Amino acid sequence: MNLIYEKAAIEDLPRIVEIYNQIIPSRIATADLKPVTVDERKKWFASFDKNHPIWVIKDKNEIIGWVALEHFYGRPAYNHTSEIAIYLDQHFQKQGVGKNTLRFVINQLPNLNIETIVAYIFGHNHPSLNLFKSFGFTQWGLLPQVAELDNIKRDLVILGRRFK
Repeated sequence: MNLIYEKAAIEDLPRIVEIYNQIIPSRIATADLKPVTVDERKKWFASFDKNHPIWVIKDKNEIIGWVALEHFYGRPAYNHTSEIAIYLDQHFQKQGVGKNTLRFVINQLPNLNIETIVAYIFGHNHPSLNLFKSFGFTQWGLLPQVAELDNIKRDLVILGRRFK
């Protein structure tokens, strides 16, 4: 696989939404319970900027995933902190794309004025927890049973890492 990372364009939003919607039924990586629409995600997409970007992940000119550094908590004092989101097309999971993507993001941080990344991951999402921990992220918090997915209470683990 020859992965290419490009800043996402509004024309990429339908594919970004399609990939995001693939994971919803698994109840492993998002608290959304039903698919979202492109129109519902336009405001979210517009919130990204030069220091908090969203990239598409391409292989052979096909978008196979996306990664975003979202604004954390929406207040100026947190401008140097980002919440990360990585979503991969279901056909490209468990092939090292997540690991390459996290490495790519970390390498971009000096150019983005981002010093801290936090990740919110369900406690039962062991692949994502293991991925982030393998890059030096540690548990900064635990919100026990704050999500209910198909009548099952789920924990939310907060992982973080400082880069400066």
